[in-house]
Amino acid sequence: MDIIKKLASEFKIKTAQVENTVALIDEGNTIPFIARYRKEVTGGLTDVVLRDLDERLKYLRNLEERKEEVIRLIEEQGKMTDELREEILKAEVLQRVEDLYKPFKQKKATRASKAKERGLEPLANIFYAQLRTDGTVEEVAEPFVNPEKEVKKVADAIQGACDIIAEMIADDPELTKEIREKTFSSANIVTEAVDPEEKTVYEMYYSHTEALAKIPNHRVLAINRGEKEKKLKVKVAVEPETMHAIIAREVIKNEKSIFHGILNDTIADAYKRLMAPSIEREMRNLLTERAEAEAVKIFAKNTESLLMTPPVRGKKVIAIDPGYRTGCKVAVLDETGKLKGYTTIYPTEPKCDIAGTEATLKKIVEKYKIDIIVVGNGTASRETEEVVANFIKKNGYDIQYTIVNEAGASVYSASKLAAEEYPDLDVTTRGAMSLGRRLQDPLAELVKIDPKSIGVGQYQHDINQKLLEGALTNVVEDCVNRVGVDLNTASPSLLSYIAGVNMGIAKNIVAYREENGKFTSRKELLKVPKLGEKAFNQCAGFMRISEGKNPLDATSVHPESYGAAEAMMEKLGIDAGAITAGGDKDMEKKIKAAYPAKSLTQSIAAMAADLGVGEMTLADIIEEMKKPARDPREDAPPVIFRNDVRSFEDLKIDMEMTGTVRNVVDFGAFVDIGVKNDGLVHISQLSNKYIKHPMDVVSVGDTVKVKIISIDYDKKKVGLTMKF
Repeated sequence: MDIIKKLASEFKIKTAQVENTVALIDEGNTIPFIARYRKEVTGGLTDVVLRDLDERLKYLRNLEERKEEVIRLIEEQGKMTDELREEILKAEVLQRVEDLYKPFKQKKATRASKAKERGLEPLANIFYAQLRTDGTVEEVAEPFVNPEKEVKKVADAIQGACDIIAEMIADDPELTKEIREKTFSSANIVTEAVDPEEKTVYEMYYSHTEALAKIPNHRVLAINRGEKEKKLKVKVAVEPETMHAIIAREVIKNEKSIFHGILNDTIADAYKRLMAPSIEREMRNLLTERAEAEAVKIFAKNTESLLMTPPVRGKKVIAIDPGYRTGCKVAVLDETGKLKGYTTIYPTEPKCDIAGTEATLKKIVEKYKIDIIVVGNGTASRETEEVVANFIKKNGYDIQYTIVNEAGASVYSASKLAAEEYPDLDVTTRGAMSLGRRLQDPLAELVKIDPKSIGVGQYQHDINQKLLEGALTNVVEDCVNRVGVDLNTASPSLLSYIAGVNMGIAKNIVAYREENGKFTSRKELLKVPKLGEKAFNQCAGFMRISEGKNPLDATSVHPESYGAAEAMMEKLGIDAGAITAGGDKDMEKKIKAAYPAKSLTQSIAAMAADLGVGEMTLADIIEEMKKPARDPREDAPPVIFRNDVRSFEDLKIDMEMTGTVRNVVDFGAFVDIGVKNDGLVHISQLSNKYIKHPMDVVSVGDTVKVKIISIDYDKKKVGLTMKF
């Protein structure tokens, strides 16, 4: 198989693009670096396409390795034929290679292998040939009775021969393929309760039947969890007669043969004992893998949306981590996220010290000139929010408040990383501080937490953890590199996600910074221990230095392109000061004037040729010069701030409101509408037109207008619609 051609065909791109991209990957270049700084080489492939191509490349290379290994193993047995070799070489999936290898695979002792040891293979071949039409099966089997080989009677010989045939049927790659496909298209997933009297969250599956080919991914994961918790029994149900008929078409060659009846019985045994259990496992695994892949995709997309939430800069913040018995921890942060003070308030049960809480908040607000109050959305959030809203209203402060998702904050605050960052603070104060910083710079704060703990997916603890971890690491890496980092303020956690930088190098960067003061030039990175030329080439463009020696160090222009950027600025008469002053808004006019052409694209092409630089690279430099160090998070919906509070009891059917999407799952989106429990917009209520998945319409962090269509006051559940 030509992997390059196959990838080009699958991704609908040119062969040269694939060849160049694979060469870059094999050289050890990171995906963010390739996506941003090697556009000419790849033909402008995005980081998403590059990730998928890299993943597929690994699979196809693994497939080729397995084919070579299987061919070698069969050749060693002296059983390779030209036809078999051809079948193995043209296999497009690993499953097919394994099916073809199955008859030759060294198995543990089976009924068939024991029968062969007893000399019954010739008898099995006689049965299978189906040439005899007279006499009896017993007469044919009689000569194979051999007490010395534990074939004590005729029935033993017949049974042994049938066992050999059953295994031949089960090992047949073509039959296996056909049975697998028929099972997938015709089987049902059937679930029932282990204890029908027990009340559980799985009651809808206590007596449930659904077509295997059509069951939605979220139901697969729910059923898997119910089975794991021993609340559900699950089976793949098919019509065995249908499967017997498929096998019989291949096996039965002569209906008048005296072996016809015994072969039919053997077909039933081969299917029930050998094929059905393994194919049922395959089907369950197939559904699970498909559901996990979709869940990981949703989790990754939600995590990306959360990480790309716009930072709220230049605001002084009170961050409150709510609680009951031990009170609410309060952290006070300045505009840069530096901790200015911390305390504890007790507005909730059992103390309900509202007066003391208000006095403390008043003192902090007036001393530090607070702009925003942040409240975590965990335990006691609702009650704390009410106190905060009333406090703001009563004092007439021009202050807003917002709710921040605190998923993972406790994981971070108790982590080794948090202890290293703030050894003098207790766990709860670290947690409150983290909540405030999530508002000020969500990306910088959330990278300190294991992405799995951020909690914006479904069934994240039930799915393949290695798969989830890999996907989420890629997402965090892409987000961090898309935004870039301030080399003089970034934490080791943030730096470790930059292309070419691992945690060891990240810590060395911070240690160098602490010892030698602020970086004044990107080139200074080469003085950092273990950060060599290769790592520098990968990471330099994503590192920003404001107020450095070279204004270009504050931009996303890679040092390798400084010559082109400076030559362009000289030709267009742009002063370097324009970079630090917020860019040159008239760049396009200047380009057209310097390189007259029918379109801006043609002008840029002419300039690129003149400067000896790629057109895509030059287009990126121009964009950067227009608005240096632009933060891509500016395009995301802004944070919703509040200054009032709404209780669950205030909600009414048909009430319209604005909310923030907190989570997107297969069956809909959960929206924060200002009450303790998020409302659900079911997939059927997301749009007036048909959509395949909620992500076609919404993402985590989106601001949406919704209307209440159902309220369950007992279960505190709200049904919403976005169909207006």
